Amino acid sequence: MTRIHYVCLATVLALSGCGTTAEKSNEKTGFFDDKADAEVTEYRVLEGRFAEEGVRDPLVVDEAFIGDDEFFISYQSADGLVYAGGNWSKRIDILAVENNTDGSYAGPYILPLDYQQSERWKETPVSPIQPRVLGSDKWDRFREELFTSVIPREFKAGIVMHFDTDDYFLYYNDIGKFESRLLIEKPADYRVVESIGFAEFIRRGLPLLEVFLRAEGIDERRIVFNTGDAGPYSLPFLYVDMDLPIAVFVRYALTRRIEGEGGTATQFIQSVGHVAQSHLGGLAIRPVSSLYRLLFVAKDAVVETVRPTWLVNLESQPIPEIGNNPGMNLTIWEQQLDRITNREASLGRINHLVDGQEYFTRLIDAITSAKKSILIRTYIFDNDDYADTIASLLKRRSNEGIEVKILLDGLGTILATGAADEGMPEDYVPPASVRVLLESDSNISVRQVRNPWLAGDHVKTTIIDEQFAFTGGMNIGREYRYTWHDLMMEVHGPVVDILREEFQDAWAHAGAFGDFGYFFHKLKPNRKKAEEGGYPIRVLFTRPGNAEIFRTQLAAIRKAQSYIYIENAYFTDDAMLYELAKARRRGVDVRVILPLVGNHGPINQSNILAANAMLEHGIRVFLYPGMSHIKAAIFDGWACLGSANWDKLSFRINKELNLATSHIATVEDLRERVFEVDFAKSAEVTEPFPSRWSDHLVEIIADYLL
Repeated sequence: MTRIHYVCLATVLALSGCGTTAEKSNEKTGFFDDKADAEVTEYRVLEGRFAEEGVRDPLVVDEAFIGDDEFFISYQSADGLVYAGGNWSKRIDILAVENNTDGSYAGPYILPLDYQQSERWKETPVSPIQPRVLGSDKWDRFREELFTSVIPREFKAGIVMHFDTDDYFLYYNDIGKFESRLLIEKPADYRVVESIGFAEFIRRGLPLLEVFLRAEGIDERRIVFNTGDAGPYSLPFLYVDMDLPIAVFVRYALTRRIEGEGGTATQFIQSVGHVAQSHLGGLAIRPVSSLYRLLFVAKDAVVETVRPTWLVNLESQPIPEIGNNPGMNLTIWEQQLDRITNREASLGRINHLVDGQEYFTRLIDAITSAKKSILIRTYIFDNDDYADTIASLLKRRSNEGIEVKILLDGLGTILATGAADEGMPEDYVPPASVRVLLESDSNISVRQVRNPWLAGDHVKTTIIDEQFAFTGGMNIGREYRYTWHDLMMEVHGPVVDILREEFQDAWAHAGAFGDFGYFFHKLKPNRKKAEEGGYPIRVLFTRPGNAEIFRTQLAAIRKAQSYIYIENAYFTDDAMLYELAKARRRGVDVRVILPLVGNHGPINQSNILAANAMLEHGIRVFLYPGMSHIKAAIFDGWACLGSANWDKLSFRINKELNLATSHIATVEDLRERVFEVDFAKSAEVTEPFPSRWSDHLVEIIADYLL
């Protein structure tokens, strides 16, 4: 066994988190003795009380050592001496640690205790090793030095530390005592002032630890601190290897209480039932909107089927060099938008939240701090472990007196919950019904949008206390938090009143009275509740009979003189492709970012045809390395972004919501933080993709189903 093998496993042992009634501050060696030689015929496994209640008292390791695959630890508990352990080799990539030669931080690692028993282990490692264990008194002193350099002393403020798949809130409480909690358990009256990764935390802390250990006269390079941390999801021990560096935690998590299990059969039954209700029951309570939607779905299908492919008409025209032209006049453009949309822009302020770590950290901060209401409208509320975490937080807030309303697209959520995520814990059991999960043991009100003619509500908005909102492309699920590249916006100002009214309209329409409930709701005046101020922001929609997002962006393409940047995962609308090709022939710099790996397969077949057509007409195409779910575009300084894809579903059939602005600083922030970064990360396509005749058939189907 290599030195690094031992280091990782010694870490595991040192950082286990269980329950004990004793608190010790003395340093210990805890070396292994020969009591394990006694014959043990039966192991009595203790009840998993700690897993459900969390650690109530500070813990101190009594004995710890490791083997080639297993780790072992003993500790005192209310039930006496407990022997525990688990497997490390399946969860820690030793090769990754061994190959980490640049001095950067590897990890962090979290390992669970697989068992607890009252009898000593029957078999133990032949050559155990152990790190130097330091008492909680030393941890208290070092912690104060470390956290003083990281955690603000501002009143009611703290930082978020991103640790593997968990986010912790670190802060000093009202009496100046340090506390750490999962972010979802953040006190409502505290705010997040900084967000850092665990690697950054280690980077800041190692120099301080070097100085601290020298001052304490400690020469060992592998250190375990007894932290004294207690409570649910506590981290009672911290191991640091000064040479690698590396850290490994072992802890108990609260037991998930989820009844039922989803699967393919369950998904099929739910889908069939939902579609039947959408068309049969939906016609009874939503007769006007159902028939109205059918009319426009049928019209768009006929028009798009008989429309000729206009791109061939451009092939005889030369493709010029990109010009050095000034962009369009944005003042005149905004006036033109007033005429296209038949209304003026609202006011507000936009803060871009790039990727899941940034967005969900801010979302959870807002939910935990909400004082009055939380209104969520989403296409997908998944049934994976991360969505379950968000559900638990929302249930808790509802039971604390906060009004929580959640509006789900029925078919979108049902179809998404049937897809397995490879990153989910092996022992996680998904609920069969997201709606039942949300409503059980809570005061959450849940409504599901019906899907007549398979049209969906693709809008994603969350409104907090009627004062600020989040909107963009992210649903609620594991891939949006950890895997996909995506974008949301935090919005303040009068524009929030529009988003709130849109939620209330959709909520009324999804209720038991359908069209009638919607009609009577529209009779009520829209009161102003959000704060005043901001710069012009325009809310754009796709609704039955009103392809506003399509029409405004189509006009923007025709108006653009300098550049057009687009990032979208679903890029299949022929009319838009035609106008982009025409813009390129005006000398406009047209660039499009597509995902290398889409959620419907590597470079969706429909995207392949779109990419080839764009290349043929001089448009630069970039492949983002992974799945990018961003839906954003900039036309000469006018930005348009939100939930809408560049396909027929989003432009003409589904309900969608985008925000648009010409505010210079906001557009520049989007360009710098999203487009410039993604152009640099992506590979530019220089040769067309091979295509088959069947791809064209798939494209037609994809336009209306994906």
